[in-house]
Amino acid sequence: MHKYFKKYHSPDAALLLLRLGLAAVFIMHGWPKIQNPEVVGGFFSSLGLNMFWVYVVAYVEFLGGIAMLIGLFSRWAGFLLAIDMLFAIYLVRWPRGFVGGYEFEFLLLLAALAIHLAGPGKYSISEKS
Repeated sequence: MHKYFKKYHSPDAALLLLRLGLAAVFIMHGWPKIQNPEVVGGFFSSLGLNMFWVYVVAYVEFLGGIAMLIGLFSRWAGFLLAIDMLFAIYLVRWPRGFVGGYEFEFLLLLAALAIHLAGPGKYSISEKS
């Protein structure tokens, strides 16, 4: 390994960047659902889901994003966000035959699982969360 990479190798910094990316995406997708649940409810009803699931998804995404941002309960947030993405892939992408567009959800699924498995890293409020 080149000496530059040895000197600047930091898995904890990589986990921080991964958490920040996940936080940005999920906060930006969860907040509008909280603000306008009736709009999202129309889409969810087309999938056969009631308003209860709108609120579950909205708060999992928003609060999970906040948890990722600050690094508190990150493992739990990663687990719940991964489940959120599994259902998004199954309910929204699967019936359409995976004709493009599922890559984003799949990437979010894997990133959330990575945080669930690896933890938040040392640049977090709770390194062991």
